[in-house]
Amino acid sequence: QVQLVESGGGLVQAGGSLRLSCVASGRTFGANAMGWFRQAPGKDREFVAAISRSLVNTDYADSVKGRFTVTGDNAKNTVYLQMNSLKPEDTAVYYCAASRSYRVTTRAYVYDYWGQGTQVTVSS
Repeated sequence: QVQLVESGGGLVQAGGSLRLSCVASGRTFGANAMGWFRQAPGKDREFVAAISRSLVNTDYADSVKGRFTVTGDNAKNTVYLQMNSLKPEDTAVYYCAASRSYRVTTRAYVYDYWGQGTQVTVSS
């Protein structure tokens, strides 16, 4: 089993920045591709960003390209999501996910482990 704990959420004004962190523990060799997803009230969970275990390959949703950056630190078993130029429509609960697959993917069903989520609220 892999446990994932997110942190770094909060309330920020539009145009501001936040950095989310996700720390993996347990059988971390089972955490290869890592992803960030978000879910706003009344909406489906949607893909935000993903990164490979090698930290070389990344993917982003079109809605966050150029504003969000996903990085990782394998020595710390941690992935980060730097969010800049935040918009009110970025308001959601953000979830970290880990996949046993090495392939970076946008598909939520591929991910095997999920964190509890951290709330991000962007005020206008």
